[in-house]
This record gives sequence, C-alpha cells and structure tokens, in this order.
Amino acid sequence: MGTNTQKMVVLTVFAIVFLAIGCLSQNTGDVKENVALKFPIEVCQSEGNCQKVSTSVSLDSNWHWIHDSSGTNCYDGNLWDSVRCPDPATCTANCVLEGSDQADWGSTYGVTVDGSGGMTLQFVTVGQYSTNIGSRMFLLDESGDAYYMFKLKNKEFTMDVDTSELPCGLNGAVYFVEMDADGGLHYPSNKAGPPYGTGYCDAQCPHDLKWVNGEANCETWIPSDVDPNSGFGKYGSCCFELDIWEANTISTAFTNHPCDVTGQFRCESPEECGDNGSNNRYDGVCDKDGCDFNHWRMGDETFYGPGSNFKVDSTKPLTLVTQFITDDGTDNGNLVEMRRIYLQNGNIIANNVANIPGMQAWDSVSQPMCDEQKKIFNDPDDHTEKGGMKTMGESMDRGQVLVMSIWADTESHMLWLDSTFPADSSPSEPGNSRGSCPTDSGVPSDLQNIMVVPQSSTSMSRLDPLALLSRVMPQQQQLVVPTQLLQHLLVGQALPQPQMEEETPAREDPWMFASHSVQKSQQKYIRSVSSNALLIVHNKFDISYF
Repeated sequence: MGTNTQKMVVLTVFAIVFLAIGCLSQNTGDVKENVALKFPIEVCQSEGNCQKVSTSVSLDSNWHWIHDSSGTNCYDGNLWDSVRCPDPATCTANCVLEGSDQADWGSTYGVTVDGSGGMTLQFVTVGQYSTNIGSRMFLLDESGDAYYMFKLKNKEFTMDVDTSELPCGLNGAVYFVEMDADGGLHYPSNKAGPPYGTGYCDAQCPHDLKWVNGEANCETWIPSDVDPNSGFGKYGSCCFELDIWEANTISTAFTNHPCDVTGQFRCESPEECGDNGSNNRYDGVCDKDGCDFNHWRMGDETFYGPGSNFKVDSTKPLTLVTQFITDDGTDNGNLVEMRRIYLQNGNIIANNVANIPGMQAWDSVSQPMCDEQKKIFNDPDDHTEKGGMKTMGESMDRGQVLVMSIWADTESHMLWLDSTFPADSSPSEPGNSRGSCPTDSGVPSDLQNIMVVPQSSTSMSRLDPLALLSRVMPQQQQLVVPTQLLQHLLVGQALPQPQMEEETPAREDPWMFASHSVQKSQQKYIRSVSSNALLIVHNKFDISYF
C-alpha cells in the first residue's frame, strides 16, 4: 500500500497479553473469550446461482492485548518489557496473545458489524483505558479457523464505497495479500492463528509487527520517534499485495505489488527487506512502489475528487468495479490487465484515459502500461524486476486474503497518494503530483488531534461475489445512456446494446464491460455525524466470474 513501511497507527498502551508458560510458543490468553465478528458474503457462479457464505472477520494481532500471567504488559507504549522480553524465545514463552471479546471490538477497537454484512471501523476510538487509532481486519472462512482465500483471476471485484469523510492524509483501504491461509499455524510456536489475526504480510515488508512466524519480534526493537505505540523490529513480513482501493476524498489508486517470494516470507537483512532507512528500497524481495493507476497522477485532475465538477464525486456514494483479465479469457490464463469502472448517480463511468506527454492513452493497469509509466515518470522499474503482472496472476492462483483497514502514514504522511511526492520535488514533473493536498498535510498526530470523536469511522458491508455477464467494447468509446444500463445491472436483466458516441481510434486490446446479476436493495449509508474521518463501503463486495 503505497511507499510506506509503517502501515497502522495505534495510539494506545495496547499491550498484547502475555502469559508465563513453560515452553516456547505464541500462545493465547484465557482472560477473555476471543470472538470473531460475523461478516457474511454471497458467492455466485452464474446468474441466480448464488450461495451465502458465513464468513467472519478477525482483528490483526498487532491490535491484541499482550500480558504475562500476572496481567502485566509485555509491550507498553512502543517498548517491549526488558524483563519479560529480553530475547524472542523468552518473550514468546512468557507472553500470550489475548483474545478480543464482543465488548472489546466496539469499545476498545471501534469495530462494529450489523450481522448481515455491514461493518464500521472507527478511526479514533476513545476507550476506558486507551485511545485506539486505526484498525486492520482479515476475512475468515466459514470454519473461523482459516482465512478465506480469494482467487480473482478472470473475475471482477465490486464494492460500494463512500469516501466523503476522509480528508488528506487518511487512507481507507481494501486490498489482498498472499498471507498463509493458516495464519502461520504451521510454525510450531504459533498457537493463535487466523482467529487472532496472525500472519500478516504485505509488499512493504513491515517491521512494526509484534509477532512474526510465531515469535515475538522484540530483537533489536527500535521504538519509533514519531509514533508512541510502534517501533521497528529485526524481522519484516513480506508478500504479494494487490491494492483494490486506497482512497480518501482527494485521491484514489489501485496498485499491483509483485514479489520474488511466494506466500508469507520473513525477511531479516536490510537488503532482503528493502528497508528505506538503509537505502535498500529496491534491493528487497518485493516491489514497494508497485504499478499504480492514480487518476490525478495519470493526468486527469477532473476525474475523481470532492464536488460535482469531478466525473466521480468523492463526496457521494459510488460503486467501483475492478476486473482481472487473462490473456485467454479463462481462470488458467495469464493475468494481463486490471480494469476499473465506476457507477454513480445512475451513471456508468469508464476509467479515465492517461493524459501525460509521451504516454499512450492507457486506461488500465497492464504490463505495457507499467513499462511505459516507469520510463515516463523516471521511476525505478522494480515492478518488472519482480515479474510484473504475470507473477501477480500466479499469486492469485495460490490464493489471497482480503484485508480492510483505515490508517494514517507516519513515514510519508500519505503524500504518495494525495499530494506531491517526494515533497521536495516539482509537481510539474510527470508522476510527482498525485493529488491536491498540500505537502505539509497528513501528519498523523494532527489527524489524531482533530479526530478524537468516537463516531469517526470506516464502514464496510456485504461481500457479494456475483456472476458476470460480459460484453466486449472498443477501448475509448464512452457510454451515452448509462442510466438505462445501470437499471439492467441492478435487476440482473440481459445487457442491452449500448449507444456509442462517435468512434475514436482504439488500441488493439478491447475492454470488458460487465453486467452484474445483482438485485435491487435499499442502500443504507452509515455516516459519521461529527467527524471528517470516515470511509463507507456499503451493501456489497462482488467477485464476479467470467
């Protein structure tokens, strides 16, 4: 997700509870009953052929309480206790990962669900003993003991979202990572697993994880200078990352981050982890920059943003569709393209076309687009170095875990998403300007101070993988009567032949326009009444099958 390694900000003495035990093991506590929140999805193989799946969500282990057998914190503020955690083996033996009960979810972590597919995640939650900032959630399968594995190739993913309350510097994110389905339970020392949110990884190889491969990541731990609740451990945790939606009111991007490794990989050396601090960013096993499509960065400053003067108005609810197209139109083909379509106010809005001098009129993420973008933007091409689109398709074949989060960026203040980045670069140079936010925006402490309001939140709702009807359309033709088409999409009728404006020259590769067999339903948007830190994803996430 972007260029940072610090993913989440937690402003609380969150202690993960550690219990003294007799053997080296990442055990679970027994102070509280660990509860996963119900978050059902619906999977459809074809029109009318849908099955509800009783999935649920778990909270990332970094947010769980840590204490020993006496109830004393093993991790306090941004430091490990030197007595209980002098080394990883002792710390792992002395300390446990405590559960989160039903009350904790809302009162401590600011996460609530409605039981039928709706979820709200508060950005700032003021609890009885602590103040929590941000959260990260993973989707569990029906057993509740493993992560639900998505295989998106030759499918599409649809979700309804409202970013109207997310200001500069915040990121409401929905993405996939190649975590292990068992959350690392295959490591003998991990006794917690997916119900406790273990095994996280992403393309930034984050070092701030308190547990990696079933062991406390306390060795050579360096407390953060800017985050009172985080730090930098010896190990990072790396894997493929596919960002579907990273957004606030100003900017949004979808991004492909391939890696040289498969599954979750524990990195150790600065070179292997690609650490920024040691100037090894492009030496690591994963592509941290990724290949992204940010509408503003790709030359259209009128496509996405707050107000009716933008094609996609970020102050209003919208539906976004992301398609994963293969070279032969089957699940077994090579991934060659990621496409984006928006639906808003009864209109179907095709993705914008790149408007950068010297760049072709790309409107999707593909290997040729990525190759050219890296050259025009003068960026290191770590994307191709790590295998690009093809290896991401191979990761999809292995399966990926859905992650949902809201977060602030302590390292680069989210400028890579919504401002000029690097901050001292010229915004007139291709690729540097990513949004209209000022370069001094996005400081997490500032965001936290102005958003200490319990209602500030991210809301997400039903995941509905749906069947897909497809129609091949020329690349740059625009829909004239989207309202009629949208009505057909909502009721699941056959897609009528769209009327086209005057035809323009098209690239050889066509794009797929999808109709969804979704039934009309009343859309209820959950909003914060007094905070400007809210992302709302409502009604559905769809994975549609070609």
